[in-house]
Amino acid sequence: MNDPTLFGLCGATLVGLGLYGLLCQPGALRKILAFNLIGSGVFLLFGVIALRGGGVLAAAGRGIDGDPVPQALIITGLVVAFAATSIAVALLLRLAETSGRTTLENEAPPAPSLPGERASRPDGES
Repeated sequence: MNDPTLFGLCGATLVGLGLYGLLCQPGALRKILAFNLIGSGVFLLFGVIALRGGGVLAAAGRGIDGDPVPQALIITGLVVAFAATSIAVALLLRLAETSGRTTLENEAPPAPSLPGERASRPDGES
């Protein structure tokens, strides 16, 4: 197994773990981290594409070590991912300050009462 194949498999594994975390984890911070895992896997796959493209160009005698377009996309993507993560964490902190909770799920609705029953008060008095 050569290096680009290994890096490609690692990138695909990061994307898979990120998707699992995004779909299965309930906490908002864990979802942010899972989204960052997906981004890291995509950046690694872009790096493999840049490496393979550069290998073809170097074999053709052009003397280029790597394709510069995916490298530029990776650098730009890292900056955007950092900014988006910062904004998401700031919004999560604001959510925790205003509502006192850190999850995005709605609270369970109260159980419906039967038509003949009186509504009970939370302190136990009727």
